[in-house]
Amino acid sequence: MKLWGNLALWFTAMAAVFFLFCFDHNGYRSPIPTTPIRRYLRDMDINNSSRLFNVTLHRQGGYVIMDNGIVQVTLSTPDGDIVGLSYNGIDNILETKNEEQNRGYWDAVWNNPDEPISTDRLKGESFEMIIANEEQLEISFNKTWSFAVGNETAPVNVDKRYVLLRGSSGFYSYAIFERPIGWPQIEMDQVRIVYKLQSTMFDYMAVSDDRQRVMPTMGDRENGEPLAYPEAVLLTNPANQELRGEVDDKYQYSTEDKDNQVHGWICSDPPVGFWMITPSDEFRVAGPVKQDLTSHAGPITLSMFVSTHYAGKDIGMRFAAGEPWKKVFGPVFVYLNSVSPEEDSLSLWQDAKQQLAIEINEWPYSFPQSEDFPSSAQRGSVAGRLLVYDGYVSSRLMWASNAFVGLALPGPVGSWQMETKGYQFWTRADNHGNFLINNIRAGVYSLYAFVPGFIGDYKYEANITIELGSEISLEVMVFDPPRQGPTIWEIGIPDRTAAEFYVPDPYPTLMNKLYNNHADKFRQYGLWERYAAMYPNNDLVFTVGVDDYTKDWFYAHVNRNVGNQTYEATTWEIRFLLQSVNQTANYTLQIALASAAECELQVRLNDQESEQAAFSTGKIGKDNAIARHGIHGLYWLYSIPFPGDQFLQWNNSIYLTQARSESPFEGLMYDYIRLEAPPLT
Repeated sequence: MKLWGNLALWFTAMAAVFFLFCFDHNGYRSPIPTTPIRRYLRDMDINNSSRLFNVTLHRQGGYVIMDNGIVQVTLSTPDGDIVGLSYNGIDNILETKNEEQNRGYWDAVWNNPDEPISTDRLKGESFEMIIANEEQLEISFNKTWSFAVGNETAPVNVDKRYVLLRGSSGFYSYAIFERPIGWPQIEMDQVRIVYKLQSTMFDYMAVSDDRQRVMPTMGDRENGEPLAYPEAVLLTNPANQELRGEVDDKYQYSTEDKDNQVHGWICSDPPVGFWMITPSDEFRVAGPVKQDLTSHAGPITLSMFVSTHYAGKDIGMRFAAGEPWKKVFGPVFVYLNSVSPEEDSLSLWQDAKQQLAIEINEWPYSFPQSEDFPSSAQRGSVAGRLLVYDGYVSSRLMWASNAFVGLALPGPVGSWQMETKGYQFWTRADNHGNFLINNIRAGVYSLYAFVPGFIGDYKYEANITIELGSEISLEVMVFDPPRQGPTIWEIGIPDRTAAEFYVPDPYPTLMNKLYNNHADKFRQYGLWERYAAMYPNNDLVFTVGVDDYTKDWFYAHVNRNVGNQTYEATTWEIRFLLQSVNQTANYTLQIALASAAECELQVRLNDQESEQAAFSTGKIGKDNAIARHGIHGLYWLYSIPFPGDQFLQWNNSIYLTQARSESPFEGLMYDYIRLEAPPLT
């Protein structure tokens, strides 16, 4: 019976192979039987049958081809670019209209100090087979640098790795970047992988459950009307006329790194999905709430490892002369899926999310062959509990509910949001402040945290050393958020975003219909211009106890467009009453900013015309979050003391001036403002 059973399985598999390589009248291999049979073979737990689809590597001229019977990946040698991706009867999912080196590739943006930036495609100079057996392939493309190379490429060695596993409906990619001791000083602002898909096939993009839509083509963008900056285009005559009159901008589809786990594209005929799955944030930069690009019109899918988006060049990787460095980016997973033509192609998104859960459960992967990628057994963990003490809120310790807790390279309080060279490991505490961070690479870290509902940052007093197999349990920690006295009044919610404030509707002629009646309405184009329309002559005035910040506080403090590309500074006024004033003690104004872009915030008390501001930030920020439809960038916190004798009994006003006015994108977003009375004795 066992023999007959194996023979039956053998005939079933052969039938699958026959159908998989039959062509239809359009030149595509018939997709109809592909998915159910491949899923059946992928999920089978019978060794004899699974051996029918061993992973193989073929060399063909200047290419190597990785094949597991489900996907076929063609790479150029020794460059290491992905030039072909065959799946589900489609000869090449990547854009064949593009040159081969412009389909699937790694790149890095870098520069010598004070010199223009350059883009390095990180092309390999040698090819090596790392492992090849029935279960997996791992191949390597090495780029090496020397002083003789000079500025032709970035001074960094890069080992690009690609992995294909048996039974896997996709492939993995990672890279080891290294700079030995003695190399020259450089700056590196971006590291990423780019995939450009067949434009005649993939037209539906999904970034999250509620951010999905039919997308314009690159041709639609090229024929459209450029707006305030090159990335934003008004679609004037798209091939799909339902998109006519909409705005397309790749930054409208950005997301925070903690949520940037799966995104990609769907083709409806044949129904196939292409997905970028990122199971861990450990190799990304600047913490869990940094925003970055995902997928966008092209169709293009990105895996962003390093960027200055929503932060500015200050968070680029800066290497001193002679500074050694090594970091592994990835692995990330390109996942391909399909359904029969009779099924709903949008179900591919749900399947991609299920695959994400599988990848997260398997992290850290056991298959990478590089000694620079540690296995689970070579990593450690940290557990603890974080509480909050704010005596002006409660006389008892409070749970740090849903706190963000993470490990990053040692540095000052809050430095994690600017840290880009090392690894970071973050989690969310439970409702009682308990947290567990698993799978931490060996090394020395600081433990950082921030707690929704409280201003400021926490840092554990001592560095934490993770060794192989470490299981560290910390004592209960207490965060004392910045505060000098009891609250007189407050505006906003301390959550590091401006999402709670008033976000206007866009101009009807400049909409992205996806964001109509959407929680992320702030991603609409041109909202900064709405301020001048709402306040053409006088600026915003907010009366404490009367006005509602969700309706009466504009989400971004921008300058005013007065025509002819001329802008003027704006001053917002906060009016409030004090029944009594302690003239011998200091009051404190806490201002938390969610974003700052080439701006200067000046603060005055009860004298708007005073030539000298009571406080000024100076010129700060380069996150450009206003132009890029982000509701936050980097976090800034200022505690500003005011002598009591500067306040008046009854009517008072605080004036907030955004003093820079050279471009429409100079501005800031408030997170939270609080006026505190003098400390209680």
